[in-house]
Amino acid sequence: VQLQASGGGLVQAGGSLRLSCKATGINFKLHNMEWYRQGPGQERELVASISSDSNTEYKASVTGRFAITRDNVWRMLYLQMDSLKPEDTAVYYCHTRARGSEFWGQGTMVTVSS
Repeated sequence: VQLQASGGGLVQAGGSLRLSCKATGINFKLHNMEWYRQGPGQERELVASISSDSNTEYKASVTGRFAITRDNVWRMLYLQMDSLKPEDTAVYYCHTRARGSEFWGQGTMVTVSS
């Protein structure tokens, strides 16, 4: 199983970014998917999740600003991030569980300047 995340970068506060995660080695449509993040000096935290049937949940502080979606045909996971704030600065990871194990993408850095 491989998860390849991309799309991070430097953006000003109030701006937008779209993260992508390509999944290979799993029957993607059957698996719940998540985005986590880890800010400087902080623990990794769950940001958003999407179930196999596309039900979504969000961390309270990103609700209304972030949107998690999936494309089961192309095996892609997305995180649209709008109205970004400096406190959103972190490394963002895509994540899933399959075959009794956890799998993480390599992380993509998002930096929001004030």
